[in-house]
Amino acid sequence: MFNKILIANRGEIAVRIMRSCRALGIATVAVYSDADAGSYHVREADEAVRIGPPAPSESYLRGDRIIDAALARGAEAIHPGYGFLSENGAFAANCAARNVTFIGPSPEAMRQMGSKANAREIAKAAGVPIIPGVDGAGKTDAELAEAATELGYPVLIKASAGGGGKGMRVVESAAAFKDALQAARSEARNSFGDDHVIVEKYFTEIHHVEVQILGDEHGRVLHLFERECSVQRRHQKIIEESPSPTIDDETRQKMCHAAVALAQAVGYSSAGTVEFMYTGGGNFYLLEMNTRLQVEHPITEAVTGLDIAQWQIRIAAGEALPFAQDDLTQRGHAIECRVYAEDAALNFLPSIGELA
Repeated sequence: MFNKILIANRGEIAVRIMRSCRALGIATVAVYSDADAGSYHVREADEAVRIGPPAPSESYLRGDRIIDAALARGAEAIHPGYGFLSENGAFAANCAARNVTFIGPSPEAMRQMGSKANAREIAKAAGVPIIPGVDGAGKTDAELAEAATELGYPVLIKASAGGGGKGMRVVESAAAFKDALQAARSEARNSFGDDHVIVEKYFTEIHHVEVQILGDEHGRVLHLFERECSVQRRHQKIIEESPSPTIDDETRQKMCHAAVALAQAVGYSSAGTVEFMYTGGGNFYLLEMNTRLQVEHPITEAVTGLDIAQWQIRIAAGEALPFAQDDLTQRGHAIECRVYAEDAALNFLPSIGELA
């Protein structure tokens, strides 16, 4: 087991990981930018290191400085939390190159699941249902327009490397396709440095249901059941709950089995989430896999009794999962509600300021 872990994040998730470390008797190192010098996570840690000015690009996204801080303070491992560098395979690889353990999946697993186009192909080979669609790689605009017509409108154009609703456009008709394709590619290029897109059939009556998985480095992958995350705005979640009130037991079993099959197909270890679109009648399709700890993971902890962050640490230290799938059950019901700083008078645009 590790003696000291650096947490490469701030705010709520940094404090949450510190609590898991404390339960395991592990010392913690916080990092902070000048803007966060007085933050709670800095006070909660055993040690704290300044890593740069306020801009995340000069602090929390500077993997070199974070690894330097870990080595300087004698931390054997780095937990990335969520956001920032949590799904950055290059950062995970750099940690390994400098003999620091990255608490998360392998760089290769992140690479394979980081591309939606690649994830579709892996899922298809693993027998996981995928949304009817076409990969835009190597195809002209005219070919993609023809594919959209064959799929039937409406269709969804989305960035292969995207997330958080960026690089996504819903297209209702052939007349609007060309402009939407150009806009999606431009946004994808600016946000992710990659204008590779996928065109998929767009379903209007759906539910977003995701499965929490946990894999160790000895080949075992288990699921921790599902979460319903259908209440969203601008493709961002607002309310999450577990278990899902939408799916029946048969669909739950099939969906969880599909999530495990996808994780096994890439040799996944650590915590991860497989997101599905449920269209009713027992039908569901893969959306994507998030190769990190999710914001909403505490509701799964509440109904399973497992500390997911703690198991991430134990898995990274080489421990095997000591329980089988049949040992896990859901008890009770948990709901998480996110608080957004938005202005209701301006169509709920993001808004900063003091809380009254």
